Amino acid sequence: MREKEVKSVSGIPFLFLLIAIAVAAAFAVVGLDAKWQKLIVLFLGIACLLVGFSGLYKVEPNQSAVLSLFGKYIGTVRTSGLRFNNPFFTKKKISLRVRNFESGKLKVNELEGSPIEIAAIVVWEVNDSAEAVFNVDDYESFVQIQSEAAIRAMATSYPYDQNSDGDISLRSHPKEISDRLRDEIQDRLAKAGIHVIEARISHLAYSPEIAGAMLQRQQAGAIIAARKLIVEGAVGMVEDALEALTTKDIVELDAERRAAMVSNLLVVLCSDKATQPIVNTGSLY
Repeated sequence: MREKEVKSVSGIPFLFLLIAIAVAAAFAVVGLDAKWQKLIVLFLGIACLLVGFSGLYKVEPNQSAVLSLFGKYIGTVRTSGLRFNNPFFTKKKISLRVRNFESGKLKVNELEGSPIEIAAIVVWEVNDSAEAVFNVDDYESFVQIQSEAAIRAMATSYPYDQNSDGDISLRSHPKEISDRLRDEIQDRLAKAGIHVIEARISHLAYSPEIAGAMLQRQQAGAIIAARKLIVEGAVGMVEDALEALTTKDIVELDAERRAAMVSNLLVVLCSDKATQPIVNTGSLY
């Protein structure tokens, strides 16, 4: 089922015509003497007015009217204003405005199995009125349910935190995650004539029962990363020191004395007193 546009006629002339028919029928009823003639004119006038007014309908800006005749889809009118079509057509109004909703906080397990809470904001619009009306029972409810299902599916495909450089995680790559989420939702809503404009995470956190443990894990990871950086720096400083001694020919070191000097330098550079200020600085994050 795909949308097709159907022509409609401006309803203003028909509105004036119906008003004229109503006035003419009123004068005719007043001017006639026979009771049966009055009843006939009154009946015909009311019938014309009912049929005529049932063909009139209003289409607001960013709105469409889906027309059907005895269950058969006729077409869609997107021209705004007072319109007129076959009085026997059924008119279903569909809003084409941009809408959004925020999902509830969903509790899911991320890729590594840790329970997390996640919520997202989805911005969407109807771009095919026929599919929205005829392909699904309630397209607004369909959007909400399928969006939450897509959020769950996406959240289980990525870890919460980045384990190594280059990995995509929920917390470290918001743009990539938003694009993936939008595509995931769009695939599910395409059959309902819905276009997803944007989807982004609005809430992301570990579940309360493991939040404390995960915080300790993050702090431990930060300390390990800081110490790794310190060790790398210390090794570089030792290399520079040995190279300077050799280049300037200050002292000649054999293999044993060289190893002892390296060991002493590393002990001094990597000692707790030397690294304490750096570790404390890192713990602020």
